[in-house]
Formats: sequence, C-alpha cells, structure tokens
Amino acid sequence: MRPALPSLFAALLLTVAAPAIAAPATFAPRDVFALEQATDVQISPDGRHVAYVRSSGDIMTDGMRKTVWLIDTATGVQSPLLDGVASRPRWSPDGTRVAYVTADGGKPQLFVYWLASGRNARITGLADSPADTAWSPDGSRIAFTMFVPDTAATLGTAVAKPEGAKWAEPIKVITRVQFRADGEGDLKPGFDHIFVVAADGGAPRQLTDGKFDDGGIAWTPDGRSVVFSSNRGADWERDPYESEIFSVAVADGTLSQRTKRVGPDTDAEPSPDGKLIAYVGYDDKLRAYENARLTVMNADGTGSRIVSGDLDRSVRTPRWSADGRSIVAAFDDHGVTKVARFTLDGKMTIVAEGLAGDGLDRPYSGGQFSVAKTGAVAFTMGDATHPADVGISSGGKVRRLTHLNDALFEGKALAAVTKHTATSSADSLAIDYWQVTPPNFDPAKKYPTILEIHGGPYAAYAPVWSTDDQLYAAAGYVVVYANPRGSTSQGAEFANRIWKDYPSHDYDDLMSVVDDTIARGVADKDNLFVTGGSGGGLLTAWIVGKTGRFKAAVSQKPVINWASEGLVTDGYNGMLKYWFGAQPWENPDLLWKHSPLSLVGHVTTPTLLMVGADDHRTPPAEAEQFYAALQLRNIPTGLIYVPGASHHGLAERPSQLTAENSAILAWFGRYRSDVAH
Repeated sequence: MRPALPSLFAALLLTVAAPAIAAPATFAPRDVFALEQATDVQISPDGRHVAYVRSSGDIMTDGMRKTVWLIDTATGVQSPLLDGVASRPRWSPDGTRVAYVTADGGKPQLFVYWLASGRNARITGLADSPADTAWSPDGSRIAFTMFVPDTAATLGTAVAKPEGAKWAEPIKVITRVQFRADGEGDLKPGFDHIFVVAADGGAPRQLTDGKFDDGGIAWTPDGRSVVFSSNRGADWERDPYESEIFSVAVADGTLSQRTKRVGPDTDAEPSPDGKLIAYVGYDDKLRAYENARLTVMNADGTGSRIVSGDLDRSVRTPRWSADGRSIVAAFDDHGVTKVARFTLDGKMTIVAEGLAGDGLDRPYSGGQFSVAKTGAVAFTMGDATHPADVGISSGGKVRRLTHLNDALFEGKALAAVTKHTATSSADSLAIDYWQVTPPNFDPAKKYPTILEIHGGPYAAYAPVWSTDDQLYAAAGYVVVYANPRGSTSQGAEFANRIWKDYPSHDYDDLMSVVDDTIARGVADKDNLFVTGGSGGGLLTAWIVGKTGRFKAAVSQKPVINWASEGLVTDGYNGMLKYWFGAQPWENPDLLWKHSPLSLVGHVTTPTLLMVGADDHRTPPAEAEQFYAALQLRNIPTGLIYVPGASHHGLAERPSQLTAENSAILAWFGRYRSDVAH
C-alpha cells in the first residue's frame, strides 16, 4: 500500500492546483445600456461609401445617442461624419455632399456636409423639425416636409386674464377626428407640408398647403416636380386608408393627382427617365389585411400595372435601378426580411436577406436598405445574436461592414435561436416558431418555458436580436415565440384567418407550439409561463381565461374590452371598422365574444398587468379593467405603470426595459416550482 501514497498525494495536489473552469458570462441587464445598432443606411451613388445612423447606448442619458458615420465599402474603415448627434443622412446626386439633420441649440435643422473639405454648414432656420428630405436631381435644392401650425378650434370667448394673474390652463376645444396619437399625445393643430430650400441655404419655400398631411417625397428627374402621397378625400379623417399619389410643380405649386383607386397608394418613386412612377398600394376591400403590391404607372397616372407578379407578400420601399429596367424593394417572408430585384415583366431575384429592424427589445421583422447606381445594396444586417449592423450586397456577394457589438459580446455566451414548425390542433395549419435556449443549454434537461407573443396582430416575429428574450434565457428559461394565424409575411389568406375573429384559433396555434416544445423534451410542462405585448397582451389575457396550464402570466399593454378599446384608441377611426366590420353599437355581442374581459370569470392564473402611462394605442384603462376584475375575484395580480412611456415606447428607455424585464422574471419566479423560494 505504501507505494500508492505518492500517487494519491500527487493527485490531491493536482486537484488543488487546477483552476476552476468558470462558466462564460451571459448577457446581463447592464449590457442593455451598451448596445449599439445601425439604422437608416444610405449608400452613395457610386457605391464607394455608406452613411448610416449609429445608435449607441448611453447609460448617463438612459437612451440611444444617434450619430452619423461613414464607411469606405472597399476597406470597411469607418469614421464619424461629424462630432455630434445627427440623423437622416442623404447623399447628393453627385455623391459629394451629405445632407443631415441635427439640433443647433434649438429645433433640429438641415445641414450639409462636404466630403472633399470636411466642412459643414447649416442651411435652414426652421420653426419646426424637418422630416422627409430629398435632393433635387441637379443637387441645387432639397425638398423636405415640415409641420405647419393651424389655428386651434375655439368655442365662446374667455374672460381676459389680468396681467400677472396666475390662472389655470385654458380649456381645450377639440373638433378633429384624430386628435391624439401614440408617442405624441394630444396633437397640435396643424399639418405636414412640403417645402424646398436651396442646397447652399436661404429661405425655404412652401409648396403644398391645406388641411391635409403630405409625405413620402421624391423628385421627378427633370427637377420640375415633387411626387408625394396624401389623403385629400372629402372625408379623409374617417377614411384613413385612402391616400393617393400626387405631384406638385416646384415653380407654382400646381397639384396633379396621379392615382384614383379606392385604397392607399404610397412610396412613389419616378423612374430615371421620368416616364414611369413606381409605388405600392392595394385595392381596399375593408378587410383587416391586404398585401401592398409593387405597381408602376405612366408619369401621368395612366397604364398602371403590377410588377410584383403573384408574390403573396406585402412589398415596400421601391427603388429604381440606374438603367430603369428593374426595381429593388423589400418584403417579409415567413418572418425573414428580404430585398429583391423586380424586372418590369414581373421576374424576381433575391439580392439580400436577413435584414434587421430598429427595435432592440422584441424580435420583429423589418429593416432598411438603399441602392447605389452600381446596383450595390446596403442594408441593416442582423440575426438572433447580432443587432443590426451595416451589410452590403454587390456582385452576388454579401459582406458585413460593421461589427458594432463585438466588444460587448466578447466572452459572453448568448442564447441560441432555432426555428421549428408546429401543427395547429385547430386545422393542421403549419405554424412557424422559434426556440430561444439558455446559454450552456443541456438538451437532456427540461427547462421552465416562456411563451412570448407578438403584437400587431398583423406583424411577424423573426430570427433576429431580442433583448428581452436574451435576458429571459440568461435567467434559465427557454423562450418560444411564434407567428400564429393573423401574422404577416405568409400571405393575405394566412393573415386574414383572424379577420372578424380575433382572438380565436390563434389561441390553438399557440397552444400547439407549447405542446410541440414539450413533446421535443425541451419544456417542463409543470413550469410554463406566458407574456406578450399589445396584441400579445390581449392573447395573454385570453389564454389565462381559456386554460390554467400556465403557472403565471404578464399581460403587457393589452386590449381587454373591444368596445372600450375601439373608442379610446388613437386609431379609433379605422380599427373596429377594418378588424371586425362593426362598431360597439352595431354588434356588441361580436366584440364581447372576442374580449378577454368576457373570460375573466374563468381565470385562476396569477396575472400581472403592465402598461405605459402615456399609451394612446391601448390606453391604461384597458389594463386597469382586467386588474380590477382580478382583484374582485381575489386572483393574484399586480399593475405596473411605466412613467412617460407610450405604446411603442414601452421599452424605449434602457432603464425601463431592464426594470420591466426584471419585474416579469420576478413575477414568474414567485410561481416557478423548480427553484427554492
């Protein structure tokens, strides 16, 4: 036995001396403040440079700092366009200048940067912020849109306030149909109109007027007119989807209407020779969803024809090739955003895919692109482990030009995302879904699982970055998110399966996704949780009224009662008309049948409600109704208000995003059975 002792002693020494192998770090809440992403990519006409907006997290201001950067597409070397906050870069036609927007001690103004000298100059002194901007073909002028104030409505005559008196705010008289908008609050009286200014500065000149909003501007090649879209019908406020294509003469402001069908027409883009105009739109059939189709017409509005062929997808952002023989446009296909080249005879070729949108919190499809005269396409490039970078497609090759988050993610294990398909129990419909697995995922284990549901409902999730899902996964959860019936990117029929019937069998689709995850041995059936926002919040509240299989739920910014939602939402002039074909006084039973409040008597699941205090899309009263009902029924519940947050801005501030995510995890943690409390 004695000879064995040295070997045993050596083994003990080895055990003590060997360093422990630490698990790799994971994505953490504080990392949210350091995220970066690329937006508004603009390639120069010769394809040699890309200007883009670089949004960088700033923990001291609790937001994203936006600056404009330039990339050399040959070398990938990038540098800031200027030192300071700026946005909306737009190349001059000859590629020697970049127009951009930045604040200059007051309202944002238009500036121009000269590449050769590195100098810039302010060219406007506007009373409000410029929005759309477009260079004239010869580079001598810039068109833009801007809000023009109108006279506020009055009723009666108020007593004059004595000088120095401190009175309450005056009464506000509202007469417009749409008087409020999410993210803006109560709308100021006024309208967006088109202006033009010399590219080297001077007084801007207003081209359009009237009690209508104008936008989506582009110049005709001869520089004589600007084409745009506007809803100028007799009852335009009550017909929100009736925009048409117009042109306005720069010389004298003469308006000419180019389209006249029933339905929205937008994104007008004249061909390089000026003979045609490309645009997108559809015939309005009063259905909840229609595909926007790529169309061309003669410059005078005659001879319109669809060039996106039989593509059963919604097309957006048409851009002509330099030779005028094809049009580049984007569309979403099963959640994946693609850019394709369409020839005028309807043939389609994919030139880029995997575009990433500009939302960091949830994995929605979307993205932006621009086209050089060389045919090169710059776009926001991303996937499930990369927020949007700048990518370029040229000569059949795709390259990533930036790596904005490499330093942040170095040494960190991120959650992986894989695609799966479930079969709906309702009618065997194939349902796409994605599974987010925790770092160091062990396929032999079953994990607590979160069903995360998208809003819209006419929207689509995609295999792209999601801050929320990464944080859920880092906390040890599997996350599944799906595109149930009603989602876009799978054709008009798929989307309209919930028309006048929402929610309905989309519930079955989502339960089938959960069942499929359990059947594959990934999800712990005794540790299921559910959350979602907007339409996903509605479906969360609907789910807990239909089943008790989930241990806990968080319904974010939900619709709870269609009768109240349809009259208090900022889009009340179109929501119920298109989604249900009935107003509350016309078919109250239909709306009640599809309201989660109708099922609240069956809820046994602990359910937390969350809503932005300034949400005008699904106002706080919707969440409050469900909260009050659950309190009356003695069901565990809570209500979170997010101060200053709108509907789309619920998670806009990093501090609020992380606090909301932490609250959701804490709520789920109360009822999670695989951890000690």
